Amino acid sequence: MIVVTGAAGFISSCLVSELNKKGFQDIVVVDDFSYPEKNKNLDGKTLVAKIPRKDFFKWAADFVSEIDFVFHLGARTDTTEFDKSIFDELNEQYSQDMWNLCAEHNIPLVYASSAATYGMGENGYEDSHDIVTNLKPLNPYGESKNNFDIWALKQEKAPPFWAGLKFFNVYGPNEYHKGRMASVIMHAFNQINATGGMKLFASHHADYQDGEQLRDFVYVKDVVKVCMFMMQKKPQSGLYNLGTGQARTFNDLTLATFKAMDKEANISFIPTPEDIRDKYQYFTEANMQKLLDQGYEEGFASLEEGVSDYVKNYLSEHLYY
Repeated sequence: MIVVTGAAGFISSCLVSELNKKGFQDIVVVDDFSYPEKNKNLDGKTLVAKIPRKDFFKWAADFVSEIDFVFHLGARTDTTEFDKSIFDELNEQYSQDMWNLCAEHNIPLVYASSAATYGMGENGYEDSHDIVTNLKPLNPYGESKNNFDIWALKQEKAPPFWAGLKFFNVYGPNEYHKGRMASVIMHAFNQINATGGMKLFASHHADYQDGEQLRDFVYVKDVVKVCMFMMQKKPQSGLYNLGTGQARTFNDLTLATFKAMDKEANISFIPTPEDIRDKYQYFTEANMQKLLDQGYEEGFASLEEGVSDYVKNYLSEHLYY
């Protein structure tokens, strides 16, 4: 039995789909299922049980002996939320309880960390355990993820295998419900359809031209392939970056979206909102060497390949993965 938390969400629902495609059907999904738009991500998928997030540990008390693997990808991911108590409960305490359950019952665990832990990148973007306590996240979400990484690395009792995946800028199908927190590709697709153009945030940093801010954009299909690798190969336990290792500009991303839509490029710029301007990352790029050293050979889609697949095969027909 495989447990997937946050299962109605973006990355987790794609993971459930990939598990099904690989022949895994004994899947228990865990989430807050009170959002109908989000629940559409699980339509048509093969599951054995849907457990409300608040009931999971009570359920696990009876079924823990049947659990073979846990993907704990559920979290509060809103980078504009500043109520720290929400993150304390959902991203730290819940994750600690999941870790302790897996450690106590020898269940392998993969959990979602985040590139938000790296802050402005003052310490680089290497997934070394040595720098974790020096990182300076820019918001309570990033702090909660880094706090849990620090906590996990201190534990004497651990799951038999564990990995904390530091997701960079993930994009792809099944993010229709995310609103403001959806990827720029989805916002671009909607805006281009509505207006014929795309407005990007202007740069407020002297070293970057408008639209030349750089991020490591990684396609969700590649993310779930890495998750499968972790479950099947169980490499060395620890923190792992999950990006492509190749930073690209927002201009690149938007031009790729126009091309996938068969439309002429029309990009303009607006000021970055005041509430995120001081917390804005102008460059992120995952150092992927640790994962490659563990034998991962699947590679990663280029930005153009990923955007083309996402736009043509999902967004254009409002389809799910």
